[in-house]
Amino acid sequence: MDWDRWLLMGLIGIVVGTLGFLIHQIIEYLIKVKWELVENYIQKNNFHMTWICILGIGLAMIIVSSGLVVFFCPTGAPSGLPEVIGFLNGASIQHIFNIKTFGGTFLSCVLAVASGLFCGPEGPMIHLGAIIGYGLSQFKLEILGIHLPSLTRFWNSADRRNFITAGAGAGIASVFHAPVGGLLFTLEEVASFWDIKLAWQTFFCCMMAAFTTDLLSSSLCGFVYRGQFGFFKAEKRILFWVKNLLDMSVLAFVPAIFLGILGGLLGAFFVFLNIKINKLRMWFFSSIPKTSLRKTAKLLESVLILVLTITATVYVPYFFHCTPVKILPMFDLTSKSENTSQVKWQISEYNCPPAALQIGPDLVKNSNQTFNEAAALLGENGMRGIMYLFRRGTHEEFGYASLLTALVFYFLLSCLTAGSAVASGLVIPMLYIGALYGRIVGLILVSICGIQTDENAAWIDPGLFAAVGAASFFSGVSRLTISLTVIMVEITNDVQSLLLIMLAVMLAKMIGDWFNMSLYSSLLKLKCIPYLDAEPFVCHRKNWINLELFAASDVMKPSVKVLHLKENVALLAQLLTNTSHSGFPVVCKSKPDQAEVFLGTITRLELCVLLENEAIFETEAMEDSHSSSIILPYQKIRVEKLHDQQWMTMLLDRYSTGPQYQQLIINLEPYINKSAVSVQAHFSLQRTYIIFRSLGLRHLTVVDLQNQVVGIITRKDLMSFQLEEKLGLQQTSQQPHSDEESLLQEEN
Repeated sequence: MDWDRWLLMGLIGIVVGTLGFLIHQIIEYLIKVKWELVENYIQKNNFHMTWICILGIGLAMIIVSSGLVVFFCPTGAPSGLPEVIGFLNGASIQHIFNIKTFGGTFLSCVLAVASGLFCGPEGPMIHLGAIIGYGLSQFKLEILGIHLPSLTRFWNSADRRNFITAGAGAGIASVFHAPVGGLLFTLEEVASFWDIKLAWQTFFCCMMAAFTTDLLSSSLCGFVYRGQFGFFKAEKRILFWVKNLLDMSVLAFVPAIFLGILGGLLGAFFVFLNIKINKLRMWFFSSIPKTSLRKTAKLLESVLILVLTITATVYVPYFFHCTPVKILPMFDLTSKSENTSQVKWQISEYNCPPAALQIGPDLVKNSNQTFNEAAALLGENGMRGIMYLFRRGTHEEFGYASLLTALVFYFLLSCLTAGSAVASGLVIPMLYIGALYGRIVGLILVSICGIQTDENAAWIDPGLFAAVGAASFFSGVSRLTISLTVIMVEITNDVQSLLLIMLAVMLAKMIGDWFNMSLYSSLLKLKCIPYLDAEPFVCHRKNWINLELFAASDVMKPSVKVLHLKENVALLAQLLTNTSHSGFPVVCKSKPDQAEVFLGTITRLELCVLLENEAIFETEAMEDSHSSSIILPYQKIRVEKLHDQQWMTMLLDRYSTGPQYQQLIINLEPYINKSAVSVQAHFSLQRTYIIFRSLGLRHLTVVDLQNQVVGIITRKDLMSFQLEEKLGLQQTSQQPHSDEESLLQEEN
């Protein structure tokens, strides 16, 4: 049993769970303080001062949040999830797992959500969990100058990928209190390589993350100890706890089908609109030549989005009247008088008259509390708003006007926010948008059928269809199915509506796939991250291309730069200076009179590390005498990046021009990957793709029948658009060029 691996998985889960708890607590505390500062202005109907104060606080937060992303850690925006998915697929992406990205993403996410933007912490939390998985597994511990080698066996690409996968799953498990959902999310969306052993380890990591978050949340609220440590209450443990479960009827599947179709259509439109906005955003910023002005423009864009959001949040509720509360929330009593207590002000009350709680002689609580529907939907943070929408037995609590208004503002502003220069997630806005139109559908049913008290018709409840709508829109945007269904059950505890959620999720995915790809797949393509799907899908002129009809030679790059076992230092430095290739095939001659055959590969980074160590350089005299040379240890060769790129550039320039290095050679044989995979030129392109994708390769050498190198295939050569371009041109050249040619062929 790999006890150290399991111990590390548990440690990753504990750290991620603690981080998730801190993010939630800090966000809630900042939002609470922000609205408490303007409580008096709101109650006096002084909306202009309210707007100024809320905007001032939000601007301070958003300037820091966006400034961190723009100037400190650009890879943290907007969520980092596409970069994590691409890295786990085998793409090489720089600076996404360093400590600077971790700190910048954490602070930017907390401040962005607390500032009032329509976003959530889920996407950045997945990124932060992946960073923790990477950092703890690759941590180099040094005490008093002594390197402790306890975790060095995990310093390889396979183990590193597994710990990052587990950390990403733990991020979902912590932020949603959904350990099984976190496991399935990594399986369905994040991980490209999966096995049953990794599933068990990720399951354990997610369990520890959720347990840690629940344990800390059980007694700490706003960083104040409330007692009952270790006692898991349902309202704290379950994110959107649905208390009153409803019996289902087969008739409930009809509106669920409608919600699934609507979720697919709106989800596809959301993806389309967001990608169009991001393309426009990229075009505009790329047109600014000066780097400092470009970064300033990104920051100002975030400020503009915040101004629009705060303006809608503060002024829209002014146009809505106060509505009596049908179901009393958990009141915080500020006094302990026997009959009457003032109820603590809440954001949802906004400018409504102060409420008083009356306790009658029969100890029944009565209240004259009212609330502002638009303030409850726009002013409250996303999680509390979703709880309002999911609540059962509140048929008339929200009207059409407030729901439609909130739907329009949330849809447009969250679509605009996604992709801006802040670390933010889209899960909460997706759930919120779906819950809004789901509740509208439920309200239409109530208007038609009335409020039903009979248990056979109790399923006609807007809160039920708000949950189904939330799942449908989430699926329409992300195209998740299994993990989303489990997450919805875990965050609501509503097992009764499981079949309705499954149906809506499946329909939303099917409808959405007819129009475009998922949001994450679209962002991978937009960011030019070379992501390879499990199976190649290449379409040319609306016809699918069968890759079995093509060979590896059809897509390979010919004229490969190859290295020999003994390489001249000056020539090697010139090669690295003049090319940007990340790997090189190494060839050798088994006999002097025979041709050079493929032996293995060596990466660019390994060559740079070798050139940094002049002690391993040899002269031709040393080669002829067969004297033993110094060999660098494995740990010194296997590094992730160069410590000083500028120093390496100067070193290569010195080696290239220095006359003394013309006579020095370097022996590459001890450092070659002799297990490197190669395929023959006539090998099936379909199977070449599967081998490349399954093994997570960066480059694949192509050889002829004599094992001589004839080409190389990189990840970019197997991208769908590259395959479509190369193979489509070949198919076009093989087809008759005109109708006359085809008629002549038929006559002959």
